[in-house]
Amino acid sequence: MTGKEDRPTSPIFDTVEGKRVARASQDGWRRWGPYLAERQWGTVREDYSADGDAWVYLPHDHARSRAYRWGEDGIAGFSDEKQRWCLSLGLWNGADPILKERMFGLANAEGNHGEDVKELWWHLDAVPSHAFQRMLYRYPQGPFPYDDLIAENARRKGKDEPEYELEDTGILTGDRFFDVTVDYAKGAPDEILMRVTIVNRGPEAKTLHVLPQLVARNIWSWRDDAPKPALTPETKDAVRATHPLMEAMRFEALQPATWLFCENETNARRLYGEPVEGAFKDAINDHIVGGDASPLPSSGTKCAALSIHELAPGESLTLRYRFAPPSAEPLTVTGFDRLAAKRQDEADAFYAALQQGMQDEDARLVQRRALAGLLWSKQTYRYNVKRWLDGDPAQPAPPEERRQGRNADWTNLDNSEVILMPDTWEYPWYASWDLAFHAMAAALVDPDFAKQQLLLLTREWYMHPSGQIPAYEWNFGDANPPIQAFAALRVFRMDQAATGKPDLDFLERLFHKLTINFTWWVNRKDSRGRNLFQGGFLGLDNIGVFDRSAPVPGGGTLEQADGTAWMAMYALNLMRIALELSTRNPVYEDIATKFFEHFLVIASAMARVGQTEGDKDGDGLWDEEDGFFYDELVLPDGSEEKLRVRSLVGLIPLCAVEVLDPGLADRHPGFARRLGWMLRHRPDLTQQVSHYEDRGRNSRMLLSLLRAHRMRAILTRMLDEAEFLSPFGIRSLSKAHAKAPFTLDRDGISASVDYEPGTSTSGIFGGNSNWRGPVWMPLNVMLVEALAEFDRFYGDGLKVECPTGSGQMASLSEVADELAQRLTRLFLKDAKGERPALSGAAPRMVDGTELILFNEYFHGDTGQGLGASHQTGWTALVALLLQNRV
Repeated sequence: MTGKEDRPTSPIFDTVEGKRVARASQDGWRRWGPYLAERQWGTVREDYSADGDAWVYLPHDHARSRAYRWGEDGIAGFSDEKQRWCLSLGLWNGADPILKERMFGLANAEGNHGEDVKELWWHLDAVPSHAFQRMLYRYPQGPFPYDDLIAENARRKGKDEPEYELEDTGILTGDRFFDVTVDYAKGAPDEILMRVTIVNRGPEAKTLHVLPQLVARNIWSWRDDAPKPALTPETKDAVRATHPLMEAMRFEALQPATWLFCENETNARRLYGEPVEGAFKDAINDHIVGGDASPLPSSGTKCAALSIHELAPGESLTLRYRFAPPSAEPLTVTGFDRLAAKRQDEADAFYAALQQGMQDEDARLVQRRALAGLLWSKQTYRYNVKRWLDGDPAQPAPPEERRQGRNADWTNLDNSEVILMPDTWEYPWYASWDLAFHAMAAALVDPDFAKQQLLLLTREWYMHPSGQIPAYEWNFGDANPPIQAFAALRVFRMDQAATGKPDLDFLERLFHKLTINFTWWVNRKDSRGRNLFQGGFLGLDNIGVFDRSAPVPGGGTLEQADGTAWMAMYALNLMRIALELSTRNPVYEDIATKFFEHFLVIASAMARVGQTEGDKDGDGLWDEEDGFFYDELVLPDGSEEKLRVRSLVGLIPLCAVEVLDPGLADRHPGFARRLGWMLRHRPDLTQQVSHYEDRGRNSRMLLSLLRAHRMRAILTRMLDEAEFLSPFGIRSLSKAHAKAPFTLDRDGISASVDYEPGTSTSGIFGGNSNWRGPVWMPLNVMLVEALAEFDRFYGDGLKVECPTGSGQMASLSEVADELAQRLTRLFLKDAKGERPALSGAAPRMVDGTELILFNEYFHGDTGQGLGASHQTGWTALVALLLQNRV
């Protein structure tokens, strides 16, 4: 579709914040934002070990003493987009063994379900220009139970044991904690206001040390004679910040503070026993907590504005700080609060415009919180693989083993951009398919930034010369599902609806790179040349009988229903993009035809039924008896066996669908001629999939892997509450496997898959990820979109029972709406006033403010949030579902 120039634009761009977002790139409003991770320790980037055990190489206990090479972290962090100057919050309750400067959690081997953050915080608000941000951190008043959390979770090593959380330790009993709210407001693109509000929730008066910190990321310890930033006192209330790569800035406190300085450098004395002296990265910690009598320096590259306060029970305290150019006008407390209130009002007006027509107040709250978490999860991501492998001139050479280890063949990768992360603790690194979902959600409020994010991974300093898109930091060479073209079309249409203009330049830039990536898939992931694809775990982690990224037990290959369906969808998406581009350059019609042909051969290979008794290639991946798609195990002797696991793997083929509107011949005459030729001359391909000669509602044409009877068969299972359909969306595995697990015995290895609606007992991938029964937001959203697309063709001409066995017939559009409503029920209050995703002992309310977390996935029966607790990356897609209800 080409759109019309006179289409109405989104009302968000009529607001002050919307106008700011529209000019963010030109005016610099995105230059500063919440770009600090909550965890830089334990990441691949900081791992210079021989064995690649990142968690062990730089654990939490080392983080306060070791200068990071590639980034910074902090609580409620805010920085410039290059992460040169980093603001964050330090706290000390007088009882902890260390300053609270960063989020604590368990390393992968320490948690009984894998890596696991053990802190409490909530993202309360944010706007895309970052002119206003708010978050709440909950800080215990007693000694933070580091050792207890480690020891008890170690005792609960069995996968069936629940995780031992901060609330379980008793440290918060009797409300013995401080609630610390951090607001950021911008007076101008480079004027950052930081307001810290502390409330003593406990029954006794307590003292709190508050230490807002300004840190220069270490850029000088890695090569000789590198220029060095400096923080020096300017007045009793302010510090001057000079940087060789930036204009000078000024960090000031609007109330009395004691300025403490040290160097953001590694304490080799503490970590390695080297006889060195100096005020290193942990010197402020040692000065306050350890009572180190050694004087701190009068300047440095890290500083803190210390103030100490005793708060009575229920007492509230507000502290104010500003980081701005020295030329900024003086600011009083009254002026500070007036400006912050103005920015909050502008945020309210922005979301009011976005949510026009959304009558449900609770839905508006959930959507705004989901988008706040998404926007807080932006992070500056720096990682130059070649430099990481080679080491730095001023540092010891890394072990040679690393050149045969992780990411060794990705020496082209040189990342240094702000990226929407899955979250900034459990996943403080991007993943390619996660980022596609993040962009879709972000397009609601900042379509320009969403487009930039999709383009990013196709740039030459990301994309491998072979055409592969980097998967994720732990192994860039893995394959994530190729959904970039799907996301591009979604963002393109959202952007066009918001601005009234189709950004064909965006589509064209992305299209050329994605065609290279498509070719990579065809050449690398179809081992037998049958148009049936492998791909490995494809983001679904432990959904399979065995690790699909590892060699098949006993040899052979695994032809994947999901991998093949993703490729069919990829071909259709690229075909659609080519047709969009052909509206201004007819040459793209030829390319559209090429991808249409790709779709046909993939679809035919996947969907065809057995043809002759001796034809081993005849079965495809469809099982007519079960009415479902399965992965197929192909053994070295040529024998084949379907792995009859009813999982999302067999539902993903629904997503490969495209409906062509009437008038195709008028708009794309060349494509229409070649389409007609294929229909007439290649019935061997076209008759295996949808009936192309049949026209649907309004004479539309359907391109799909599924004929109607196969769709009905799959939907009968998908909409069965005894199989896939849960009260809160589609389960990742059929509940039928609870009574009938699938078991595979081969070469002395026995493996099985059974329904696990919560935490998985499978250790295939480690970590806390589980695709064996819970509800996952991203693929549910894709299924909702696929059903809506099918409805454009069928309309009321195809109805299915929903739920299966209920006797209630529904159109595919009504089924899509039903699934969307079930997904939003995860977060919306039910009849009892409870939010299913927040079941359990998690805090829910403070001073009338709802505390909502957006988990990685959700219990397949109860809806309880599980896995990573702040994954507002793809779970922020709930904001799209709520918007579509308007």
